[in-house]
Amino acid sequence: MAPQAKTPWPHPLIAREGWGHLALAVALALLVTWLAGWLWALPFWAFLVFVLQFFRDPARQAPVGDKLVIAPADGRIVAVEKTEDPWLKREALKISVFMNVFNVHSNRSPVTGEVKQQWYHGGAFVNAVLDKASVENERNAIWIKTPAGVDITCVQVAGLIARRILCYAKPGDSLQPGQRYGFIRFGSRVDVYLPTDARPRVALGDKTRAGETVLAELV
Repeated sequence: MAPQAKTPWPHPLIAREGWGHLALAVALALLVTWLAGWLWALPFWAFLVFVLQFFRDPARQAPVGDKLVIAPADGRIVAVEKTEDPWLKREALKISVFMNVFNVHSNRSPVTGEVKQQWYHGGAFVNAVLDKASVENERNAIWIKTPAGVDITCVQVAGLIARRILCYAKPGDSLQPGQRYGFIRFGSRVDVYLPTDARPRVALGDKTRAGETVLAELV
């Protein structure tokens, strides 16, 4: 087993992006329970449980390795293919992770490196499991250059019901593997564009854990 890197940021059990939603869900559940009783309030308590599981944010320990590319999101691999990186205008190996509403939705850096550029593009909200979501949906991309000079593009893509992409990484920032840099609310995907000679370590249908699963190895 590969050695593990120390998590470089603090971890509340519930992501800060969900604190407002959680407070609202608790207030609604308590209010309906008080006004109408437990039976009528059960759907509101079920919604509270959903909010808790959606915004959970467990700590992760990234495997150590200068050439390892770590999964930026929890979910399922829906693409491993050579295609054009639309942001850096190059041929690239694209690996895509689809997140459903039951996955952890924190997004984490796949590599060590400096953020060279960030792009935001408005768009549609088609089902994120579809490949056309990569070019039609609302999305936010960051270009990361590793210490070895390798260019990585990491793209947060909104989904069918996702309406908020949050990215905290800005040009000039330094990221570590597995470092939390963003969040997408309610179902989405993350595309990672790598050099074409990168060696994939996952296949279609594989499950990933953000900050832990190795997606590929750089050469």
